Amino acid sequence: MSGRVYATGAGVISPVGLDTSSTWASLVNGNSGVARITSFDTEGFDTTFAAEVKGFEPEGFLEKKEIRRMDRFAQMAAVAAMEALQQANLDPRTMDPFRVGVVVGSGIGGIVTLSQQYDVLQEKGPRRVSPFLIPMMLGDMASAQVSMLTGAMGVNFCVVSSCSSGADAIGQAWEMIRRQEADIVIAGGSEAPICPIAVAGFGNMRALSRYNEDPPRASRPFDADRDGFVIGEGATLLVLENEKSASLRGAEPLVEILGYGASSDAHHLTEPSPDGSGAASAMKMAMKQAGVAADDLDYINAHGTSTPLNDRQETRAIKSALGEHAYQVPISSTKSMTGHLLGAGGALEAFACMMAIRDGVIPPTINLEHPDEECDLDYTKAEARKKQVSVAMSNSFGFGGHNSVLIFGSPASR
Repeated sequence: MSGRVYATGAGVISPVGLDTSSTWASLVNGNSGVARITSFDTEGFDTTFAAEVKGFEPEGFLEKKEIRRMDRFAQMAAVAAMEALQQANLDPRTMDPFRVGVVVGSGIGGIVTLSQQYDVLQEKGPRRVSPFLIPMMLGDMASAQVSMLTGAMGVNFCVVSSCSSGADAIGQAWEMIRRQEADIVIAGGSEAPICPIAVAGFGNMRALSRYNEDPPRASRPFDADRDGFVIGEGATLLVLENEKSASLRGAEPLVEILGYGASSDAHHLTEPSPDGSGAASAMKMAMKQAGVAADDLDYINAHGTSTPLNDRQETRAIKSALGEHAYQVPISSTKSMTGHLLGAGGALEAFACMMAIRDGVIPPTINLEHPDEECDLDYTKAEARKKQVSVAMSNSFGFGGHNSVLIFGSPASR
């Protein structure tokens, strides 16, 4: 396997912005997208807030008939894909469509539709359940809809690896391009899990923050007072392509994907390995593939969920993988602002790494006011930091012990 792989376009729908420019501006300025839940009545719930996408109106991009047959997670993926293609100045229909693929990760898929239609079944009987339930709820329907929307006829599938899904989708797309199985892959993640059954389920396993008195301050990665993550929604898709394709099209690379590493903790359904060895292994693997050493890293976008166990174990893993340089590299958790987008989180955070490289700005970890003694690295508290970033790492870890790490580099520096 050989060849360079670039990202030439990005599309974002997030709790802090409806496109790439507004999302990045919010992250740099430390704006929180966490607020009271508006999509359903939260009476009786232990957690009454989330990081919802506000003002998303797919009608401006998709036909009404299409919208009715798509779960919210697929709608957001489709709109994000359109922005990514526009930014890349790419129309797959002008190319060999079988050389253009789509890989979109999702941890939960169409859970909103499934939840709603179960209520229909209980209240009105089986004959009233929508015939579109199945094609709306399946996790692969974001990738399928993007494929049909764009005319991409190459590989088309969904990666499901919990909160690593979006990162794994990008990593798998990178590998396929390097194996010359595709020239271009539209890759990323999409998730829309904010509905009663999901919030109740995550809440009852005590994974969610219960800081109801001040929602924007609830997501506080690496803080001693953190009490759980904030569930979020959104989509991020990237256009990845090989060097030859980008050159022939005259496309300007935003970033180069340098490496990808994945491993399993083989430890517990929901808890990360206590010593962080699995996560450290994925980081080392990604660095080896990228051909970079620990002291080449200029920035790490941490998984940083704001749960007591994850933040502590991730800190240990970074120290294990980077050695003494762990104390020198700036780190931040953008989940402090966006909440945790589950299967879409890794893709959104890959975008944050791309923009940090482009603009030389490291976004902050907001709400980090009382650092945990065991979380003693440089987490870029409070405000964004100006710094030239040539190489950035993005960590994503998921229930089931999934560990996925991506490394990005400046195209100009390689």
